[in-house]
Amino acid sequence: MFKPGDMIIYGGMGVCKVEAVETKQLSKTEEKEYYILKPLYQRCTVSTPVDNQNVVMRPVISREKAEELIGQIPSINAQAYNNKVLRQLSEHYEACIKSFDCLELIKLTMSIYKKKKIAEEQKHKFGALDERYMKKAEDMLFGEFSVALGIEKNAVAEYISEKIAAITA
Repeated sequence: MFKPGDMIIYGGMGVCKVEAVETKQLSKTEEKEYYILKPLYQRCTVSTPVDNQNVVMRPVISREKAEELIGQIPSINAQAYNNKVLRQLSEHYEACIKSFDCLELIKLTMSIYKKKKIAEEQKHKFGALDERYMKKAEDMLFGEFSVALGIEKNAVAEYISEKIAAITA
């Protein structure tokens, strides 16, 4: 069970701070514990049952894990995923996003970035669906890395670039 002050991933909301754990009276005989969550990058508050099995809730990764994942980036051989059926392409991207796994988000981002580079080299238009999912994956990944590394979210891309440059130099 998470405690107030814990930083967690709450499904598609991304990084949230556990503000409180409250007991709510559902009926005269039934009570249920709820997390009161404050998303870091959205303006809202979320109330969710502590035992909610329908949404991924997990702790934010550690600084060490974030550094380890960044260190793996140069060795990841991500392949561009192509599918002319947009529904299938969307399903593929959505499955990666819904894993809420940082390594999968890195692979997805790299895969779509590779696809973008190929499109640019061939003077083709980069797909809006690809663009949307690359942004979504980066947003989730950079949000979690920001908290894990203790830096601003908008500084994460530069931080990763500098680390990769140092590794590959």
